[in-house]
Amino acid sequence: CVNNTNCTEIDASYQDYPTMQAVQATMILSTILCCIAFLIFVLQLFRLKQGERFVLTSIIQLMSCLCVMIAASIYTDRREDLHKSNFEFYRQVQEGSYGYSFILAWVAFAFTFISGLMYLILRKR
Repeated sequence: CVNNTNCTEIDASYQDYPTMQAVQATMILSTILCCIAFLIFVLQLFRLKQGERFVLTSIIQLMSCLCVMIAASIYTDRREDLHKSNFEFYRQVQEGSYGYSFILAWVAFAFTFISGLMYLILRKR
């Protein structure tokens, strides 16, 4: 088994650094919104009347889904520029690939979207 991965620090001297910060910020915001949606869901379990829908939880979950989609879309669009335009700073960055995190982001988008729709459709029993 050979490990041929590259671990390169990306700092402010990296060209298009604000793009990477935008991706990181929207993913962090998505995580925060997902946690808030869970807490609101738990509160709504005790506060909602029987037969009502989890609309507030659904809205926050769908906002989390939107943040994941924005982050993954930005990275999808800018990946080639990010890796090729910074060759003079980091020689091995040009070989960068999407990796498992990228796939995980799109899977998270799908699941948060499905979860948001389920909250919207389901009623409290």
